[in-house]
Amino acid sequence: MSVETINLTWEIKSKRIVDEVSLKINQGEILTILGPNGAGKSSFLKLIAGDSTASDGEIKFDDIPLSNISIQDRSFMRSVMSQSQEIAYDFTVKEIIEMGWIDRGISDYSKDFEEAVKKISIECSVADLLEQSFNTLSGGEKRRVHFARTLIQLWRPSGSDDPRYMFLDEPTANLDILHEQKMMRLIQNKRDEGIGILLILHDLNLAAKYSDQIAIFNEGKLLEIGAPRTVLNEETLSKVYGLDMQIEESPFRINYY
Repeated sequence: MSVETINLTWEIKSKRIVDEVSLKINQGEILTILGPNGAGKSSFLKLIAGDSTASDGEIKFDDIPLSNISIQDRSFMRSVMSQSQEIAYDFTVKEIIEMGWIDRGISDYSKDFEEAVKKISIECSVADLLEQSFNTLSGGEKRRVHFARTLIQLWRPSGSDDPRYMFLDEPTANLDILHEQKMMRLIQNKRDEGIGILLILHDLNLAAKYSDQIAIFNEGKLLEIGAPRTVLNEETLSKVYGLDMQIEESPFRINYY
């Protein structure tokens, strides 16, 4: 099962922000989108999340057109973590996390609500912040709280085979090295639980280490997609980023000058 786009296009005032992009986000896989600022990465994410409407092309969740899926059902199938998510009111961290909870009135879900909040808060290293005001947190702490909210939206009872997808736009922004690595390992764990994950990152080496597939965008177009060691080559990266790139093979690493 997968989220698939076919010739997906988004045009604003005759400018193509996303230009005929076709790809698949498979369950149990991390697909990372790389590319310079203005390449169309975040715009693509907004389209597949259903937050913006494409000018042309198709988006399918497990072969069902996105336009045929209700907003409620979309929320149950996929969670989204955007680049910027400001909170105007003075909610506690626990209240922010709980905002992600969707149980659809199913008792098997609601009876484990408190346990799910506790488990995910520990996973995201925010358990000691639950009663704190969200707006008093640092930038990195806020990112971890929003990630917890994103995870709890996809929480299911053990044994559930519901299709689940997670779309994350620069989730490691503002994180220190420790929490960056913790988050990426947790994302891998969620992949291993069968969740299909779309990531947008700027760190080439982070993408190389944690991704199953990498898609490179530039000027709204999908230039390449494939395994990290195939796609992350000196010629393509130098062309896209306008820098001299050098690949080290063992361990695999990208250096730029």
